Order: sequence, then C-alpha cells, then structure tokens
Amino acid sequence: MITKADLDKLNSQNPKIKYGFAKELVKIASENPEQLYEHFDYWTELMKSDNNILKWTAIDIIGHLSAVDKDNKIDSVMIDLYKFLHGGILITCNHSIFALGLIAQHKPNFKEKIINELIAISKDKFETNECKNIATGKVLEAIKPFVSDIKNNKSVITFIENATKSERNSTKKRAEQLLKKIEK
Repeated sequence: MITKADLDKLNSQNPKIKYGFAKELVKIASENPEQLYEHFDYWTELMKSDNNILKWTAIDIIGHLSAVDKDNKIDSVMIDLYKFLHGGILITCNHSIFALGLIAQHKPNFKEKIINELIAISKDKFETNECKNIATGKVLEAIKPFVSDIKNNKSVITFIENATKSERNSTKKRAEQLLKKIEK
C-alpha cells in the first residue's frame, strides 16, 4: 500500500528519487490501481503542478484509476483533462489522450463525449504540424478499441480518413489499419 509518507518522495530534491518514484507509481496504477485510489485527491492536485513530469504522471494515474473508480471521482477531473487535451502542448495532450482513452474504456457513460473530444483535436492549434500529426496518431490508438461504436459515426470516419493523408508515416498507417478494421 502506498502511504502519504511514500508520496513525499515526489517532493525529493533528488531527481532520481522523484522521477524514479513517479515512474513506479504509473506502473502500480496500471497493475493495481486500487493501491492508489485512496489518494485520488492528491492526483487531482498533482495535475495542476508546475512540474510537467509530475503533471503527466498524475494524468496517467488518473486514467488508470478509472478502472476502480467506484465513487465516480473521475467526473470531477474531466473538464481538466479536456483542457489538457485541447491546450496545444503536445506531451500534455498525449498524456490526456492516453488517460481519456482508458476512461472511455472503463466508464461507458463518458465514451461518446470522450471520442468526440478526441477527434476535435483536428481543430486545435499546435506548435507545429508534426505535433498535430503525432497527437492525431495517439487519438487513433485511443479510439481503436471502439470500432463498433465509431463505425457509423461520420465525424470519426472523416477524422480517420483525413489522418490517412498525414505526412507522418506512423499516423497514416494507424489510420489505414483502423479503417480496415472498421470495414470488416
């Protein structure tokens, strides 16, 4: 079990301790999210951190916690996750895409809204086109588990078709593969 004292490692001045523990927490969240659920409020606070690595850690952990969110605490952070998604900062956006993808899998009541928010990144401004292409590829990964939900959604299909024209090869391939999966 992770205690409040353990969480103090995230305040360490030693980067190896701080970031090593952050990495360990994400692993714990993916394998045993219930061990971190009692600290949900801590993760929501950490999402507001000025330290990007700790912010990204918290976003990922919250995504994993959706698997055990019996008290519907995720509801309170959805607006923040959408802000990160549409903030135009690639790495923060990608972590948000990851977390929202997990939440859509574990919380079906959010699935349709999340999918619509994810594909809406096509309207967002990023530092470069390459950043947008990378984020688009991450969205394609996040929506892949929802083939039956998206196959009749014209907006999603248009998003995927547009991604097949991406200058980024990996994004283009992901889009082509997802279209094939949908057409089966």
